Amino acid sequence: MSFGVFRTLAAALCLAILPWAVPAQTALPDYVIEAFGQPPSVPEGPLAPELEAALQRAIEIGRDQAGWDLIDTEAYETIAASGDPRAAWLITDLMRFTWRPEVFVALRDVSVELLGVEPQSFRPRAEIADHLIAWEVPDYPGYLAHKREIYTGYLPGLEELMVEGDIDWHLVSWGGVRIDDRPYDTTATPCQCIPASDNPPVQTADEATWLDDDDIVFGIEINGEARAYPRQIMEVREMVNDTLGGRHLGIPYCTLCGAAQAYFTDELPIGVERPVLRTSGLLIRSNKVMYDITSMSVFDTFTGEAVTGPLAERGLQLEQASVITTDWASWRDAYPETTVLVEELALGRDFDFRNTRDADGPIFPVGDVDPRLPVQEDVVGVFTGAGRPVAFPRGLALAALTDGAEVVFEDVRIVQAAGGLRAIGPDGADLGSHEAFWFAWSQFHPDTALWPDG
Repeated sequence: MSFGVFRTLAAALCLAILPWAVPAQTALPDYVIEAFGQPPSVPEGPLAPELEAALQRAIEIGRDQAGWDLIDTEAYETIAASGDPRAAWLITDLMRFTWRPEVFVALRDVSVELLGVEPQSFRPRAEIADHLIAWEVPDYPGYLAHKREIYTGYLPGLEELMVEGDIDWHLVSWGGVRIDDRPYDTTATPCQCIPASDNPPVQTADEATWLDDDDIVFGIEINGEARAYPRQIMEVREMVNDTLGGRHLGIPYCTLCGAAQAYFTDELPIGVERPVLRTSGLLIRSNKVMYDITSMSVFDTFTGEAVTGPLAERGLQLEQASVITTDWASWRDAYPETTVLVEELALGRDFDFRNTRDADGPIFPVGDVDPRLPVQEDVVGVFTGAGRPVAFPRGLALAALTDGAEVVFEDVRIVQAAGGLRAIGPDGADLGSHEAFWFAWSQFHPDTALWPDG
């Protein structure tokens, strides 16, 4: 029977099954309503028994990979007619792993019934998730257990990571790669993952003849020691655990967010072992989810905050060092004694995701994006002394500095450094800034100010 016949029954069933339905969100910004329409009503409390049983049946079908080619019409019809949009989160999880077109279409139709949204793009799962994120549709009690059953049945190695914590698991999706679970300093071992590099070999600037002057590098200087991390390598590795200027660092690069960051992984509270950062293969709002293989704690990559596991229980927040995005010639001229990662770390690859795969914007769900800037505008993000996040558009700030103007917001000053930009405080101290796409900075810091208007 077609799911369409249930559209006329959905309202009545919703009243019967979900009498406590309330609006999902009453204060969404106007630009969200304009882009995504009015949000659906969302119930509070546990799932209706009929719906929970139908969702569990849908999960059980797919638990065995051989079952992904099956459609349980009765379960799907119950979910579609429930009127509970929270169930759409699990439907998108199921859609992520099915490979049979007819199953994918059936799941898509369930979401259409639940949300009243007819996907218009060639990526219906992402479009559905975008609506759920933008409308701030929550998950339901017990959702993580359901999601974990799906994900760990298909992706071994995530069992210890997918636990309760300060993370919105309903926003997390699979990026298409396996977890990097190799022990520390075994990064020469091949894996079906995005391979981090621990203690990477380096060479002098004179030895790095393979780099062109206009190649993009991420420059870091700690205690007078400088090192360049070529984007060509970071797009392959996406994570480096290194030591520079006598300090341990964890350096994630999210190609999707255009963000290279550097976190100090030493001088930690007593009893906390150095985190060794790895890529989980998961994403949240199109930003990589990193974790520590030592404690199996998950970190918010964009903020450096531990969000699950023992390090979250300790309230660990990693301190950031500044990363300067620039070209090789400018960095080399500013730091002639710099070292640079060796070409072999690129594993023979020469990716340029910035100008190819990611050129048209986020390729994973992000929901709504603050419309004050284009989604992929490069910004330098930092926090003021009062803890307020602020973003400086790179192009606008560079133009102002070139013209001799000051770029200042509250107690933060942006200065030119090695062909890029750095944020400093009133005393000239480094504030730990980095570049990112606007969509990423504004989504992880939704209350951000935007220079020059605030």
